[in-house]
Amino acid sequence: MQRQQIDKLLRQAHEDLEIRVEERTAELSHANALLQQEILERQAALRERQRAEEALQQSEKLYRQLVESQTDVIVRTDLQGKLTFANAVACQTFGFKLDELLGQSLYNFFHPDDLAQSLENMASLASPPYCLRVYEQRALTVKGIRWFQWNVTAITDDRQQVTETQGVARDVTERKQAEQKISEQAALLDIATDAILVQDFLFEILFWNQGAERLYGWQACEVIGKNPEKLLYKKTSPQLKVALKNVIEFGSWHGELHKVTKSGKEIITESRWTLMRDEMGQPKSILTVDTDITEKKQLQAQFLRAQRLESLGTLASGIAHDLNNILTPIMSSSQMLALRLPNLDPRNQQLLKLLEDNSKRAADLVKQILTFARGGFEGRGVCLQIEYLLLEIEQIINSTFPKSIKISKNLPKENLWTILADPTQIHQVLMNLCVNARDAMPKGGTLYIGAENLFVDENFVRMNLDARVGPYVVITIKDTGIGIPSLILDRIFEPFFTTKELGKGTGLGLPTVIGIVEKHGGFVNVQSEVGKGTQFQVYLPAIKERTTQEVEKSELLNGKGELILIVDDETAILEITKTSLEDHNYKTFTASNGIEAISLYAEHKNTISVVLMDMMMPSMDGLTTIRILQQMNKQVKVVAISGMTSNSEFAEVTEVGVNVFLRKPYTFHELLHAINNVLSKP
Repeated sequence: MQRQQIDKLLRQAHEDLEIRVEERTAELSHANALLQQEILERQAALRERQRAEEALQQSEKLYRQLVESQTDVIVRTDLQGKLTFANAVACQTFGFKLDELLGQSLYNFFHPDDLAQSLENMASLASPPYCLRVYEQRALTVKGIRWFQWNVTAITDDRQQVTETQGVARDVTERKQAEQKISEQAALLDIATDAILVQDFLFEILFWNQGAERLYGWQACEVIGKNPEKLLYKKTSPQLKVALKNVIEFGSWHGELHKVTKSGKEIITESRWTLMRDEMGQPKSILTVDTDITEKKQLQAQFLRAQRLESLGTLASGIAHDLNNILTPIMSSSQMLALRLPNLDPRNQQLLKLLEDNSKRAADLVKQILTFARGGFEGRGVCLQIEYLLLEIEQIINSTFPKSIKISKNLPKENLWTILADPTQIHQVLMNLCVNARDAMPKGGTLYIGAENLFVDENFVRMNLDARVGPYVVITIKDTGIGIPSLILDRIFEPFFTTKELGKGTGLGLPTVIGIVEKHGGFVNVQSEVGKGTQFQVYLPAIKERTTQEVEKSELLNGKGELILIVDDETAILEITKTSLEDHNYKTFTASNGIEAISLYAEHKNTISVVLMDMMMPSMDGLTTIRILQQMNKQVKVVAISGMTSNSEFAEVTEVGVNVFLRKPYTFHELLHAINNVLSKP
């Protein structure tokens, strides 16, 4: 019984053992399966990693080949600018092996003059968009200083923090040298005094040099892309069509064109057109070179006018001689009949009086013709003190002119210099001018009469071709009348030319004036503006002995390097004044209008000492310009200059605080003293 229990227990233990063995075997089998699965997964991962490493190596090899095959410099730097990567071109460019180059600062190779800008550019990479636009700078290479075009990008990590920079640089030295050559050639074009412009066949301006800016007043930025016909011509000229046809058919054209500047001034140019072709030989554009010949044409016109006046004078002399022969018996007969027939009825006496009066009028006309024909003065002069003659003229005007005309006079406190002249003929000159002034003021106005002593120097002579160096007495007769249109101003001294109504003018008054004055060795200047009046200035040579001592007292006051801004719309005056001042130790800027003067003053107001301001200019007059300059600088020093020195104009200039006033035409002594005067003011 006991044995059975033991066997039962043994069987039970055996069964339990088998169960545990089976369970353990199952656990081991499961663990083995898991281990096999893990081994397979790890083998797969290893194979994937090997493939990734191989792909990366291939990619790096491809990237290296790509980078090394580039002709551009490719580099990477850390945040301190030290090189962490450089391709072969970079090593060749900077003359180092790769291991020698890495670790060096890229900034060591930048040109010193460009270093500051380069550092500023690199600093901008620290913030989005983390790249630089293309910029150019110089670098120090084994070939010397070369120009490079850089494109730089920042390299960032996962947190968008910049860790490195990468730059690609292309050598553009040849292009920069070509640009420099083109710039030098363009500078040569700008040095040229002629206006040079290029237009295409769409009639748009492609090129405009500084000579064109000076001649026409338009800046290049204002005209590029514009139609030159609309800018430079008042109306379409038939000659333009001829020029265009000739330049297309024959390749060139040469002729004269009437053009207009930005300020509205009309000029005459000698224009040369040349056809420009492209690489295929097709017409591409037209090159135009313009030379200002306005002054040349004016001198030619003056010469022709002098020839015409000489011919008319000869003719007038013959006519006057014959008319005198005819009028003498008529006048004698009318006077004789009046004496012999005292009992004639009033009607017939009136007819005789009419005949006599008209004969006298005709005789006066003949006298003017003869005066014109002889040129006025034939050497029968006496020493004449002009102030007495002016007083006599004033008395005649006061007693005969309408009361609506007021008389204003200005005579110097010291005696006027003596002139050698025929008193009767000088009287005729002054009366003719005063009568013309009266007729120009039908509704009344102011007649100004003045006289002064003036020593004409070489600067004055350059501005007045008829003048000679020496002492003059200047008589000014000025009115506030209707003025003379600019179109006919050049014709007023032509004989028989008159703007008066039929029967009210002979056209001999001013020709007689100019004839007498020129025969006395003098000349006449005229300034006029429609609606504002006319000014005649008669310059008569004075006897030198009376002025030698006075002239010696006038000393030249040289400058001390001060910068003078000269503003005048007359090119000749600008150039003459500029040259004269620079010859006497001044520096100068020139402006042809008020707008240009304001621009120059805004740029250089701290260095400009004095502004010489012409009061009568197109676009913006001198008074307006002065007020704007005073807004820019309350202490600006100005010398006001004008050829129409009316009392109202002087008052306006004085009102804005300008106390130094210079009248055209001025001597250089006067100019220097005016500048010295304004410089000496606090």
